[in-house]
Amino acid sequence: MRLPVNRAFALTIVTLLAACGQGHANSAPPASAPVQPRGIGPAADYPVVLGAPYTVDGVTYTPEDKLNFDSVGYATVGAGEGVTVAHRTLPLPSYAEVTSLQSGKTILVRVTRRGPMSGSQVVELSPAAASQLGVSGDHSPIRIRRVNPPEQERAALRAGGQAPARMDTPIGLVNVLRRKLDASLAPLVAPGAVAPPMVSPSVAPAPVAAPPAPSKPVAKPPVAVTPKVTAPKAAPAAKPTPTAKPAPAAKPEAGIYVQIGAFSSKERGAAVAKSAGGSVSAAGKLFRVRVGPFTSRGEAEAALAKAEAAGYTDARIQRAD
Repeated sequence: MRLPVNRAFALTIVTLLAACGQGHANSAPPASAPVQPRGIGPAADYPVVLGAPYTVDGVTYTPEDKLNFDSVGYATVGAGEGVTVAHRTLPLPSYAEVTSLQSGKTILVRVTRRGPMSGSQVVELSPAAASQLGVSGDHSPIRIRRVNPPEQERAALRAGGQAPARMDTPIGLVNVLRRKLDASLAPLVAPGAVAPPMVSPSVAPAPVAAPPAPSKPVAKPPVAVTPKVTAPKAAPAAKPTPTAKPAPAAKPEAGIYVQIGAFSSKERGAAVAKSAGGSVSAAGKLFRVRVGPFTSRGEAEAALAKAEAAGYTDARIQRAD
């Protein structure tokens, strides 16, 4: 039996609409895969932006992606959200540790903008960064060093919060950095230490007059007295005092070194050795950088602390081969 023309046309239209509806349903994204908003998560740190060279107060600055950036200078406090800073050449965004050369306190910051756009300061702190660092004003001595923190700390800064406080930089290293920045800056004194007393110019004491010699008594005529003669007693012989034997001198622990690190490139090892005042030597396929030798373990531990404070976290004490 043949269907009427109108009924066949209606069935064709219904079939086409059902097929179109099924195609749209298959192209929709699943409800379990939400789209991550832009600017949130690790992707917000990429791509890294450098930008073209520019000039501030007659000085031309060229942004560069320098991984081992480490510098000292003065900081000012400006604008900005969260614990962030403005810098003239570091990549945007990037991360750095800023140390106050007034207290040794060190914090982690996120570099988000260019600046300062005037003056001789090397970095502009946001109000939150200045508060966490404990500095104020436009002339605070600081050290800024680029680092690569873990994602948990990056996320805290991206969200506008603070990263956990760093260990304070040792006072000895702070004094070295202060002298590097400005020789006129007075060295800091460690907490609990007593500053050396001020010594006044020596003044020769006034001479004291010698007491007058006592007058001699007038001699009286001698009286004849028959003296009694007593035989002197023999003094007991003194016992010899045993001579104390000197304690044996402590032998120095010769041959103690601090290994700063091992590098696959001889040129990289030589550069680190030059900055650390050490030496580079081949060890298999690597080139290790060491400082020393030291005559005691105490000297080696002091050198190890200095190397770790300078960012060489793999440094360790070892004896000579």
